Parts: sequence; structure tokens; C-alpha cells
Amino acid sequence: MPSPDTFTHVQLPLTVEGVQLNVAAIHRGGALAPIVFLHGFGSTKEDYADIVQRAAFAGHPFVAYDAPGCGESQCSDLSRISIPFLMQTALKVLEHFDIERFHLVGHSMGGLTALILAHQFPDRVLSFVDIEGNIAPEDCFLSRQIIDYPSNDPESFFTAFIERARHAPAYASALYSASLKHKVRAGAVRGIFQSMVDLSDNSDLMGKFLRLRCPRMFMYGEQNASLSYLPHIQAEGVRLAQIPACGHFPMYSNPIEMWKQIADFQRNSHPS
Repeated sequence: MPSPDTFTHVQLPLTVEGVQLNVAAIHRGGALAPIVFLHGFGSTKEDYADIVQRAAFAGHPFVAYDAPGCGESQCSDLSRISIPFLMQTALKVLEHFDIERFHLVGHSMGGLTALILAHQFPDRVLSFVDIEGNIAPEDCFLSRQIIDYPSNDPESFFTAFIERARHAPAYASALYSASLKHKVRAGAVRGIFQSMVDLSDNSDLMGKFLRLRCPRMFMYGEQNASLSYLPHIQAEGVRLAQIPACGHFPMYSNPIEMWKQIADFQRNSHPS
């Protein structure tokens, strides 16, 4: 049996909306409230693997997995992938691990997926850490490129997207770009990005976020401190966590502060 400071890697054969998946996941057991992590676009479950190195999370079971079309996960029809599809995938993963109530952490694409999940199943979420997940149209600085740089060739679009990311003037952008082609299938990009833009522009994500009954924290890098809605959500009871020396990717630029903020928030929002 794995020791408490390790995790188990598994492949989960799942069916979501008639699409066959093989979802790669890492997880650990424990007696306390579980933590569910949803990674961002271009990232993987390994963004959160260091939870086993953090004493503040001792006793907490956790699950992190590669979204369909990402990382080691496989999907029989990449064209079907969207944020609603990813939310349904999350439900299947929760069902597999028999997780009913949980702390929720989501970054970027995963933050948006987490928001839709928390909105639809509010009683299941103990707390929500939103790491620059979309809650307003201005958050589509990556996904809106599907509109701003139109292309009928998924491979060509993704290659150009990677090159733009490589030269973006923000912390960890070049590091992020270096592994994109290995972590995302080009055929999954359009559906993900188009659904992110549509939800951000047309689905009152801000209202959904502010109406959640669970404790909420919005985490952002100091380079994104100009986000227009930060004072508003703070006034509505959302805890803000600005991460120094960081842009959109705290898990790459300042993971020590990211884990510290998550641990403190979860400890104070729910004792277990």
C-alpha cells in the first residue's frame, strides 16, 4: 500500500455522453475531506502532485486527473470536448472515487469547469479555490485567440498559439509553451476555446460565482492585478490571494505561495 507521502497513478475507462475515455488520474486516500483538482489548458494533473510533499495537507485524500484531450488521457472523439463535456467528465471521476463532498481547486480552464460544477451541485462543494478561472469576458486572453487568429487547420492554429505563448511578456509563458504540443491534442483546442469564450460572454459566470454558498477564494498573479472585477468580488465576500512574482501560472512561478494560500484558505473555511 502506498505511504501517505506518495500517490497512486491509475487509468480510468469512462464513457461520457457516448464518448469513450481513458482518463489518467493520480490520487491518495485519507480520513479528512478530499480535495479535487482540475488543471488548466495546456497543463496536467502533475501540476498538483506536490500536494504529497506539503505537510499542511496531511490526511487529506485528493484526486487530480488529465482532462480528455490532455496529458495521458485518451478520448475517442476530440471534437466533442468542451467545458460542459469536461464538467460531465468530472462527475464521472467523482463517481469512480466515491467522492460526495469535497474541496475544489481549479486553474484557468479547470477553474471554469469547476465553477460550472459548483454551480450545478452547490451542496457538494466545501470550498472553491478559483485560480484565474474565467468569470468575465476579459478572462479569455488565451481562449479568445480562436476568434482573433482564425484558422481552419487545427495543427496550424496550435503551432501559432504556442509561438505566441513563447513570447508573451509574462512569468512562465515560455516554460508553459515548451510542453504544450506534448500536453494537448490539437483536435481538442477549438471545442475547448470556443466553449470558454461562449460561456464567458453569455452565461453570467460572475453571477454564478458570487451566488455560490461555499467559501470562495480567487487566486491571481501580481501581473494580473489589474483585472477589473477584483474589488467587486472582494466586496462580495470572496477572499483574494495575489501571488507575487507570478502571471497566470502560480504552480510554475511561485508554487510555495500557491500551496500556502490554498492550505490556509481550506483550513479556515472548513476544519476538516
